[in-house]
Amino acid sequence: MFTLQSFIMNKRPQPNEYGPYYHTYISKVENDNLLQALADGQRSTLEFFKGLPAEKWAYRYAEGKWSIKELLLHLIDCERVFANRALRIARNDKTPLPGFDENLFAESSRAASRTPDSLLAEYEAVRTATLHLYQHLAEEDLVRIGTASNHPASPKAIGFIIVGHEVHHIGIVRERYL
Repeated sequence: MFTLQSFIMNKRPQPNEYGPYYHTYISKVENDNLLQALADGQRSTLEFFKGLPAEKWAYRYAEGKWSIKELLLHLIDCERVFANRALRIARNDKTPLPGFDENLFAESSRAASRTPDSLLAEYEAVRTATLHLYQHLAEEDLVRIGTASNHPASPKAIGFIIVGHEVHHIGIVRERYL
């Protein structure tokens, strides 16, 4: 059944819905349907990380770079932050939402003490929560503009950023870690 929400979910965000920096991530999303892109991303990301050799999880391709465990936890942390931004904007919170320092998050994450299975379970839970959030946003919620990291942001654009950010980092793993 066609709904207005399904129409909005099948349209990419407009440039006025996000800061210019995020275009790189949004452009990496192949599917114009946000819910499908989130669901497909969950499936392919779990498949990708589950297929990694055990010895690669602690590997760093250069000094000072994140391990794969830290990188996966970075994806989890960012999705939590981004989904919180989407929720607050969708609920008409007018508070400008601050940025965050992903390097401090990684340094404080204790990812090295985690098992790959625990990280994958957490990733799956966070993405499932994100999917539940987006499944129940109305059209006006998806296109409402708020402020995040000193830039305009709509929940729809944030959803595309979540997916594209993940694609970006998996590409880095493929290029530099394997």
